[in-house]
Amino acid sequence: MSRGRISVIDWTIAVGVAAALLVTGLSGQHPATYLGLLGYVLLTAGGLALAARRRAPVPVLAVTGLCAVGYQAAGFDVPAVAFLFAVYAAVRAGHRAITVAASVTMLVLLPLAALASGLHDTGEAFAQARGALELAWLVAAGAAGEALRQAERRAEEAERTREETARRRADEERLRIARELHDSLTHQISIIKVQAEVAVHVARKRGEQVPDALLAIQEAGREATRELRATLEALREDDTAPPRGLDHVAELVERARATGLDATLTIEGQRHDVPAAVDRTAYRIVQESLTNIARHAAAATASVRIDYRTDTLAVRVDDDGKATPDTAPAPGVGLLGMRERVTALGGHLRAAPRGEGGFSVQAELPVDRTS
Repeated sequence: MSRGRISVIDWTIAVGVAAALLVTGLSGQHPATYLGLLGYVLLTAGGLALAARRRAPVPVLAVTGLCAVGYQAAGFDVPAVAFLFAVYAAVRAGHRAITVAASVTMLVLLPLAALASGLHDTGEAFAQARGALELAWLVAAGAAGEALRQAERRAEEAERTREETARRRADEERLRIARELHDSLTHQISIIKVQAEVAVHVARKRGEQVPDALLAIQEAGREATRELRATLEALREDDTAPPRGLDHVAELVERARATGLDATLTIEGQRHDVPAAVDRTAYRIVQESLTNIARHAAAATASVRIDYRTDTLAVRVDDDGKATPDTAPAPGVGLLGMRERVTALGGHLRAAPRGEGGFSVQAELPVDRTS
């Protein structure tokens, strides 16, 4: 239902309860004194307070309870109907402990309020309090609120399960399509590359001049094969293979050093466990960044920084390559994949040239340490 319609329903119930309480109070004989007027005000206020029971269930529980005690003390023998509605709303919102405490307090205060109204017989006072707030109705209101709360939780869980199932199936289908695309493209490009290399070899063996177009085809085939294998190699991994994570970042840095790149790794903050998805994503960011540096940056140095913060994991990879602030980064599959991974986790990614030259990849991944 829309918010406006819910508000209309809430006000309708509140006005209806207030009217019922007021009519019940008017049906008794009460002198037109200050105390009698106060009782009518409390009857009306207790009912109207129910309009806010969804937004503020605990304050409404307190207000309706105090109003009920107040008009009982003023001599109005009227059932605490508004308080029962408030009990239902508070339990439905999940405030069970507070509701139980408030209900016990009411069971104690109502007999005292009846005594304060002028009843000198303790038995009559307890009878009036029992009539104002029957224990059975109180339990029924709480049980109804808890039943609806559990039903809503089951419905939300079912909806979440459906969404996760649909998302998993979509990811599996995307993975299948990507693998098939990778296999087919790699096969076709490999054929083109092999044919071009054979043609170049034959031409050179015959002493003929190799056409520039044929050399370009040969080089393009080699580069396309390398790009495909590097970009989509994650899709070829066996599902039973252990996942790569932050523990393996040092291996990436060592591998980068082996290629001649002066790469360093810095870990800051107190290391703590992070969710598996964050662990894998951080590894992929470093892997993709170092791969891009080796291929495109023409850099001499690179720095990898992992910062363990209280609620986030920060990953930063900088290089001193040829990128300048005036050159926009070319949108590639690698950067797009990193951005999708980070966004899916609710994080932020910034990939742009540095002011002093070179390129920087910065990612902040949220870490829920309570889960």
